[in-house]
Amino acid sequence: MKNEITYTQQGDYLLPNFKLPEQPKVKIGIWGKRHERYIKQHHKIRYFNLLTSCKLTAYLADIDREATEMYDRIVQQLAKQEEITEHLKSEDLMLWVRHMNNIRNRAAEIVYKDLIYV
Repeated sequence: MKNEITYTQQGDYLLPNFKLPEQPKVKIGIWGKRHERYIKQHHKIRYFNLLTSCKLTAYLADIDREATEMYDRIVQQLAKQEEITEHLKSEDLMLWVRHMNNIRNRAAEIVYKDLIYV
């Protein structure tokens, strides 16, 4: 079986018609999309190597899963450490919201620093 390469004329150049194989359809969450945007802008070689080797989708899905697990674990640990409980939520909702927003923001910063922007 012979694979022939076809070309398309672009101005004075003949460019090969390459098509990447289909990658599996995997839903990538916010963490994976942020990491994709970061490596696309700041680590172009890594991005294009993953893209052309058809590993980008699986890589981003792994990053997203790992970041989500890390975020959830950190939020739970910080809430437990700072004694932010359901009892506080029932007594003073606004105080609980303030503390939880602070914890979520700190957890997100840790995930960004350790997984997303590396």
